[in-house]
Amino acid sequence: MFLNSILVVITDLAAGLLGNASFRRHFHLLLSALLLFGPLLSLWVSHYSVFAKRTHFLYRVFLRSGWGWTCIFVGSFVFVLSFSVRRSLTLSLRHLSRLAVAGGLWLGFRKLLCLLENATGSCYEPLSSSLELASGTNGDGQPLLLLREGETKEACVRSGMLWRGYEVSEDALLLCLCCLLLAEETAIFGPYLCLGGPSEAPLRILFLFCVLLLSLWVFLLLCLLAYFPEFPTQLLGGALGCLSWRALYQGWYRLGPSWYCPGRPGVGLLSTQSKQDETTETLCETNDKDIN
Repeated sequence: MFLNSILVVITDLAAGLLGNASFRRHFHLLLSALLLFGPLLSLWVSHYSVFAKRTHFLYRVFLRSGWGWTCIFVGSFVFVLSFSVRRSLTLSLRHLSRLAVAGGLWLGFRKLLCLLENATGSCYEPLSSSLELASGTNGDGQPLLLLREGETKEACVRSGMLWRGYEVSEDALLLCLCCLLLAEETAIFGPYLCLGGPSEAPLRILFLFCVLLLSLWVFLLLCLLAYFPEFPTQLLGGALGCLSWRALYQGWYRLGPSWYCPGRPGVGLLSTQSKQDETTETLCETNDKDIN
């Protein structure tokens, strides 16, 4: 009973924050500010910190499988919420299709960025020390490099050689996209509670996991910018993530549910039987439109 009371208090506070008009209106601006000014933190952070190692537990377990973790928690929350309200598998699948669209967009960006890197980059192999002595070193004392033609980035890096080319940070793209997706999909929990929707412990626990995951993605984005600054590749990756969110949630999904559009989060869910609750829902939807 005591733990359940704590769960209710924490989730109510989190739902109020995520559903707040100012938070929803300015969250993408917060991410943009992190992308712009986060690399400046590298001047103050300690490079001997545990977060300065790419082999850290959080990077290996969560960042490399970021989209998988997001799909698991957000998908579970969206399905349980939609199915507990309407008991309609079709409606639940329609809301889950937003994750499928974002996943397809993420895979498409990965393929496109891979093609871009292979088309604009080159693979270099350091010359052996004996060849360097025979041919001399360059003016600044750096080891000479031998250009290797026809190598892809994956094969080049796997062979222990150096790849130089035009890159866009996939990590920044993924983290920004996941943060904005989590904020959008969980924002309806506040209005849902206001309308008196059933909120049993399993649903609240899933919502809490989504909030914790959102906090983790923001923290990892901050760590990447502070300990592994790569300007402007991280800025470009974050910009692609923000543009993807705007094109989907602020553009396509606002057309309304149809055979070609899954609709926005909460459409078809936030309604009740009584006239009083219907009036409340109308006010909530009006405020939601003003936010966006």
